[in-house]
Amino acid sequence: MKLFIAGLDTETNTFSPIPTGYEAFRENQIAHGDATSRPLNCCSSQLHIWLNAAHARGWDVVESLCAVAEPGGTTTRSTYETFRDEILNDLRAAMPVNGVLLALHGACVAEGYDDVEGDLLSHVRKIVGPDVPVGAELDLHCHLTRSMLDNATMLVAYKEYPHTDIEERADHIFELLVQVLEGTCQPVMAEFDCRMIGTFRVHEQPLRGLVDRMKAMEGQNGILSVSFCHGFPWGDVADVGAKMLVVADRDIAKAQQLAASFGQEIFNLRETLKPSHSSIDDALDQALEVPHGTVVLADVSDNAGGGAPGDSTFVLRRVIERGIKDVAACLYWDPIAVRLCHEAGEGAVLPLRIGGKIGPVSGQPLDLTVTVRKLASGITQRFGIVPLSIGDAAWVSFEGVDIVLNSLRTQTFHPECMTALGLDPAQRKIVIVKSSNHFRAGFEPIASKILYISAPGALQPHFEDVPYTKLKNSYWPKVENPFADASV
Repeated sequence: MKLFIAGLDTETNTFSPIPTGYEAFRENQIAHGDATSRPLNCCSSQLHIWLNAAHARGWDVVESLCAVAEPGGTTTRSTYETFRDEILNDLRAAMPVNGVLLALHGACVAEGYDDVEGDLLSHVRKIVGPDVPVGAELDLHCHLTRSMLDNATMLVAYKEYPHTDIEERADHIFELLVQVLEGTCQPVMAEFDCRMIGTFRVHEQPLRGLVDRMKAMEGQNGILSVSFCHGFPWGDVADVGAKMLVVADRDIAKAQQLAASFGQEIFNLRETLKPSHSSIDDALDQALEVPHGTVVLADVSDNAGGGAPGDSTFVLRRVIERGIKDVAACLYWDPIAVRLCHEAGEGAVLPLRIGGKIGPVSGQPLDLTVTVRKLASGITQRFGIVPLSIGDAAWVSFEGVDIVLNSLRTQTFHPECMTALGLDPAQRKIVIVKSSNHFRAGFEPIASKILYISAPGALQPHFEDVPYTKLKNSYWPKVENPFADASV
């Protein structure tokens, strides 16, 4: 047996002012067939699983490109086409192959390609022909498109958010591939459009219970895989929105029925599933009322993991204006400020302009006289089992407020991005993190309370107001019941 593996992963916020080009991938990882011999990242970890599982069976493996970039704006045409062509050329050179597995995101948009994953899969299918199984693992924040479904043999999305099951789902799709190659199953896929756009928290009921039921059904009664594809709300593409995906063994009617059943159940729970957010001042008031422990405030509107700059000052400004102390805040993407701190050295006191550098969604910069507490390079923070770099970093303080600045744009995943600098967030009254939900995996153990803030910024959680131009159907919450909307 010969298995071909590759990865291409970035999430596109088409409203983001930050273009995604070759450099955005380079500063994360571009591996030309050797990702599995390098340190893990959130894309290559899947390739590691597949390589090891294939070798355990005595298969040959041809490893191609693995490229991953922090979410941002639209990927440049030349960058995508260069990566795509490298994968396709490697695949042609490897032919004949018995199977293909791809680690993709599912919400990548490039100039001229609203459906990057569908485009890539269609080219792969043309090369391998109709009979070679082609599988792809997707982020649950994917756009599920017709081209993806038509050209893949099976698609599997993460179930957890935070994404703690990337490697588990990689194992899952590999086992499905084995069954296909052994002739013990023949996957067919069905989707159901939930006609919903939003963000959904898997750790909260009732979604937690639904996801557990999805897991329990896999491998039972001809159901091979069940995925709730949340969608990525800040992608202006025709297929944006939440969808259910079911992979069944030969029985398309069974797949359709189960996808519709779960999808309708999710739609019926739409109001319950809608996440709550507080204003900046309300969140700060609530945090100050908690008598003991650390309160974690999530600045969801400036989450770099959704394509936001990661340098907005709206929340930090209110903390300082109100004179609130015993606060730690991270991560602020500001390579210029980090450079100045490294030049000044630890212990230096200097005037520093922090944040507000990318555009209106970043707010105005803060001009503070700070003390440089600690400097470091090479710090990582865990995303699941994967250590991710934050680049060069500086811990600075201003009148009872500790701020972590970094040079590599990324969201806050884990307290390690602070503890590695000697800053213990568990010893602070309030901790502000720039993240939508991934922070929970690392910060929940130290939090007495967690609050989500709807601040100004690039990722507004008011989905009825997102200015879509390409969406095919009406959706909730813009329309209360889009299934009954006569305009569609």
